[in-house]
Amino acid sequence: MSIQHTDVLYTAVATAENGRDGRVATDDGTLDIVVNPPREMGGSGAGTNPEQLFAAGYSACFQGALGVVARQEKADVSGSTVTAKVGIGKNDDGFGIIVEISAAIPNVDAETAKGLLEKAHQVCPYSKATRGNITVTLV
Repeated sequence: MSIQHTDVLYTAVATAENGRDGRVATDDGTLDIVVNPPREMGGSGAGTNPEQLFAAGYSACFQGALGVVARQEKADVSGSTVTAKVGIGKNDDGFGIIVEISAAIPNVDAETAKGLLEKAHQVCPYSKATRGNITVTLV
């Protein structure tokens, strides 16, 4: 279910100049970086790229969702990490992305970790936003 404008607690604002081969910055100045296509896509690879930025945001958001789920389940996820791998490639419409999410959760067994990941995937805002639009695999 989508939220209404009156439900918004925070809005991030970023502006890009020159698309994938330029610069992106937030309105508050906390992020101001050069973006370049990766070498694999014919670019210089000198700066970051949208896929890296998406992976960073998704992994941070998912880690937060994992913490919420862990508190509900009374599971210890201290010392855990979440990694998001974002791939880009050609599809029928031009280009599309695919995501693989993994986590290292040292204080729980494999079965518990898998369950926590699946539950976090249900509550993570990034997962909700991408559900049905791109392939997201939990590993």
